[in-house]
Amino acid sequence: MEFDCTKEGKNIYFACRVKAAKYNDLLNSRERAAELLGISTSTLANHELGVTKNVPPDTVVMMSDLYKTPELRSYYCKHECPIGRNLPLATQVSGLQGITVKILNSLDEDGVRSMKKQLLSIAEDGEITADEQEEFDGIVKELEILATAISELRMLAEKFQK
Repeated sequence: MEFDCTKEGKNIYFACRVKAAKYNDLLNSRERAAELLGISTSTLANHELGVTKNVPPDTVVMMSDLYKTPELRSYYCKHECPIGRNLPLATQVSGLQGITVKILNSLDEDGVRSMKKQLLSIAEDGEITADEQEEFDGIVKELEILATAISELRMLAEKFQK
């Protein structure tokens, strides 16, 4: 059961429920979904129609669990939570093949060895000097790409645990 509701042109909460309804008939109606989530139908409608500007995190977690969409939690953290906005989080799952390519490209032995030497050179004196800043930023960017791919792999693993 792999699908990605973040690619839909609709509200993310509505799109995830509709996609989950393909696998769980109980989610076809907003009323039944709201009942399963333990919230009112009008509250769910407000979330799905974008009336609610800040959906409570506990509701997002319940939706994510019920709809079997871990990417919904990541999407919330990346786009709606002020703390998570700058974290390297994946918000969609590209599939095992794509994730594997991203991770293995990031873990290229020569690239990792070079990055390790650069980082050790920068860290040697305990400071990041002005002439080291660009190189340091490049290392951080490469590691963020790897961190994002790892978060995508974790979401994929969650989808197949249940």
